[in-house]
Amino acid sequence: MITIALAKGRLASESAELFEKCGVDASVVFEDTRKLVLTSADGKYSFFLVKPSDVPTYVEYGIADIGIVGKDTLLEQDKDLYEMLDLKFEACKLCLAGFPQRKSQLTHPHLRVATKYVNTAKRLFASRGEEIEIIKLNGSIELAPVTGLADMIFDIVQTGSTLKANGLVVLEEIFNVSARLVVNKVSLKTKADVLLPLIEKMRKEIEE
Repeated sequence: MITIALAKGRLASESAELFEKCGVDASVVFEDTRKLVLTSADGKYSFFLVKPSDVPTYVEYGIADIGIVGKDTLLEQDKDLYEMLDLKFEACKLCLAGFPQRKSQLTHPHLRVATKYVNTAKRLFASRGEEIEIIKLNGSIELAPVTGLADMIFDIVQTGSTLKANGLVVLEEIFNVSARLVVNKVSLKTKADVLLPLIEKMRKEIEE
């Protein structure tokens, strides 16, 4: 059996659609159920529905052979696994954002940056030789500059509508982010006869 970790919600649905196109029976993912472990009718595949941030952990520890997760999560966690494919969907960007007048202060030495991507932000500013204060938030990141908690934010931007509604703009685009296929290192060796053909089918499907 091949075990697959999927992030709950829209990403799971898009992932299941891709698997179906590649000959994997992922119909159970679309069922209205509260079960967290779903097995395909043919018994060949088992799907775990977990929080996006937990997908890399299940794959790293081999509980899941493969998983689909956003590049932003992979950057933040830096887990010991193989990133095999850029699946192209759920595309967005990791950006620095704030009020327009902050554009000239991107290299200011006393910046306060609010983000849930603490590790990624630390690496980013360290690579630039800049020391900043990072404030960790878990939600409504845009509120930080509006209330004065932070000078700017480091966060995912998809449409930019929330930024615009709060008078904020993208100051700098840092990383392109999309869904990625990740694989457990041991599984890629022990289940190569199944995983490698599947990965190749997925590669061809997203390239069409």
